Amino acid sequence: MADEALGVDGAENGGKKKGGMKLILLIVLPLLLIGGGGAAAFLTGMIGGGEEHAEGEAAAGGGHGAGGHGSGAAPAAAKARDPLTAVYFDLPEMLVNLNTGGKRVSFLKLKVSLELQKQEDVALIEKVMPRIVDSFQVYLREMRVEDLSGSAGIYRLREELLDRVNVAAQPVAVNDVLFREMLVQ
Repeated sequence: MADEALGVDGAENGGKKKGGMKLILLIVLPLLLIGGGGAAAFLTGMIGGGEEHAEGEAAAGGGHGAGGHGSGAAPAAAKARDPLTAVYFDLPEMLVNLNTGGKRVSFLKLKVSLELQKQEDVALIEKVMPRIVDSFQVYLREMRVEDLSGSAGIYRLREELLDRVNVAAQPVAVNDVLFREMLVQ
């Protein structure tokens, strides 16, 4: 009978322990996840207040680092450029074979224009044209057909080419890379 009492008592203690774990897993953990997600959304600007913070940071000249996607200079440059006064420079047509990893051969034919801030930048871009074309060719040859599919693939390609042309053409700032023609075979 003493063993039965211990067995019942032991079962009750184990039941309380499991009930406490269920409480934590079913109530506390989801609340923490929702609260953390909400805080992250607020801080990244997805929920109220983010735009004002980003605009204030850009106006103050603050940023998260020097260069790259996180710099505070990008929004200020985007506001400063005027498409009516911009200068467009056409790069030569590029034809590269894509990385297929197999015997099948795929090609990318690409015609690109660069958006520059002023007419004086054209002469500087022409001087570094071999460097720009080389940078594009090296990157494009490692692309796969899957990398170019969909609007997200094209957006990533545009951003990567813009980063590469800005590195190759320093001190000239290229505002945008515009696709005139793009054909994948």
